Amino acid sequence: MLEYNRMMIDMEKFLLGALVILLSLNTNAQETKIAWDTGEAKEKAKKVWEEIDKRPVADWFGEAKFGIFIHWGPYSVPAWSPAGTYTEWYQFWLQSESIFGNNNPDKMAIPNLQKNLYGEESNYYDFATQWKAELYNPTEWADLFKKSGAKYVILTSKHHDGFTLWPNEHAQNGRGFAWNAMEVGPKRDLIGPYMEAMQDAGLKAGLYYSLFEWFHPWYYPLGMDNQKFVDEHYHPQFKDLINKYAPDIIYADGEWEKEDNYWKSGELLKWVFEESPCKKDVVVNDRWFKGCRHKHGGYFTTEYMRENLDLPKVWEEIRGIGTSFGYNRDEDLADYATSKQLILMLCDIVSMGGNLCLNVGPRADGKIPVIQQQRLLEIGNWLNINGEAIYGTTAYKKSCQWSEGNRDIKYKLPSQSYTTADYIERQTLYPKNGDAVKELFFTQKGDVIYAILPQWKEQVIIKDFKIKNGTKITLLGANENCEWKNHGKDIVVTMPASDLNWNIDQNAFVLRIE
Repeated sequence: MLEYNRMMIDMEKFLLGALVILLSLNTNAQETKIAWDTGEAKEKAKKVWEEIDKRPVADWFGEAKFGIFIHWGPYSVPAWSPAGTYTEWYQFWLQSESIFGNNNPDKMAIPNLQKNLYGEESNYYDFATQWKAELYNPTEWADLFKKSGAKYVILTSKHHDGFTLWPNEHAQNGRGFAWNAMEVGPKRDLIGPYMEAMQDAGLKAGLYYSLFEWFHPWYYPLGMDNQKFVDEHYHPQFKDLINKYAPDIIYADGEWEKEDNYWKSGELLKWVFEESPCKKDVVVNDRWFKGCRHKHGGYFTTEYMRENLDLPKVWEEIRGIGTSFGYNRDEDLADYATSKQLILMLCDIVSMGGNLCLNVGPRADGKIPVIQQQRLLEIGNWLNINGEAIYGTTAYKKSCQWSEGNRDIKYKLPSQSYTTADYIERQTLYPKNGDAVKELFFTQKGDVIYAILPQWKEQVIIKDFKIKNGTKITLLGANENCEWKNHGKDIVVTMPASDLNWNIDQNAFVLRIE
């Protein structure tokens, strides 16, 4: 607490000095470019990215289809924000007295909780000392993720609060106090054991890293740009992370305020691809500078389906099982996606050529909440039978078969910041008046086409679909062929009449057409 008070006094002096400087600038100074903000710097950044964009994404990533995200940090101690918002943004909600999300959240909800539960003198930095991770067992995590059918995992090494889950000296830069898991709270390296456990289980192990940090004295004050944050904090800290752990995936975030002539992320990625210990096979995403998403980098990313899903290269959708990425004690059963919704969501995304990276938010002690475990295990049970229609597939010439009706069905409702999981049921099972539904999803692997049914039907019509005599159609898991016949431009498939008790818990059904 004393360290925090000293830090706040120093910060106030820093902000006051910055304000004096700003007020003293004349109008001509507005035309003066900061060294990094020049045409030459921008042209240099552009050329670097042209080279980076030529680098292919490793084949394994596009074949994996299903991954796990993990958000875990000091925010896991309060583990609360209004349902429909991100708990990992707790510090920002607290100190800015603002909030956004679903369900029209109260902007003072977090400040009021902090004051009433933790006291007037409390602050976000206290949570790091309270975070003990006493039940953290990454081997148990890896076993669960393996059973879920996931092929890769991504852990937050540092979120926007700047706290690092590994021993890193740069974390205290500008702060004057320790801000990493080795020196505060858990008092140990949390990333090393994670990397070892995931890779021992045969899973690709990735790391999330936030470029910017809320309220960091070198990144702010008052929105002033300070290259010191990049040169003496972001770049050396990032290199320390990669040199120590050589992740299979690097998931950057927090890039959206500055262009690359500030971040110099292109230069950093050149180092990754040419000099780092994971230079050969590492996979990176598209969140490296303002305007980068869906244009530059490695694979493209979406989040709660708020962005365009018709993407020209391999892509990945991230979302939570609830709405929050960090564990949220305010989320009830109704706020969690059902297993059926998640399985249909996976099928929908894979049919469009994407991956689903589904987030879990461990509690502060390190245990993954039971309801999240249950959802993952049920996805794994489905993939045990139907995984060949998911893993290693590519998009078919059409991703789905629509019924008659309006196909312009929005993923996100106008009142929402984030797309809730029921969108997939609106598109497949419970349409509104006049809306079409997706009757089938399609994937392909070589000469085999898979048709995925969101619900059981005794007869399935596949429209505008011609196949040759002798084509074999089987229902995955049933171990018997289906009868089929041509009907005009369509084919009609009769599902097996045998006992389907084997499939009683299935949430979607797959026809294999060979």
